[in-house]
Amino acid sequence: MDKQSLGQFGEEQAARYLRRRFYTILARNYRCRFGEIDLIAKRGGVLAFVEVKLRRDDAHGEAREFVTARKQQRVLAAAELWLSQNETALQPRFDVIEVYAPRGTDGPVRINHIENAFM
Repeated sequence: MDKQSLGQFGEEQAARYLRRRFYTILARNYRCRFGEIDLIAKRGGVLAFVEVKLRRDDAHGEAREFVTARKQQRVLAAAELWLSQNETALQPRFDVIEVYAPRGTDGPVRINHIENAFM
């Protein structure tokens, strides 16, 4: 499986996880000139901008460690643009969802949702 397909698999697993926790997915793969946001979801009074990171395991570091300062800045900038185009009273939050898939798409996955992962 190529990297793009594996990334889509990870994003789908994260979206399912959020839906099971009563989030409403507002957007997937929001792209603009500043960057990309994997998932935008809402629940209660919160609007979550979610970065999804998929890894087979954490042998070389936890997935969240790959959300670099540069990546965080790009997500923040994209979120600012999205908010300027979509009026909302919801409180924005930046989350990371780690998806661990030891056997790729053929086996069970483990998900770790980190709320307020960065700002």
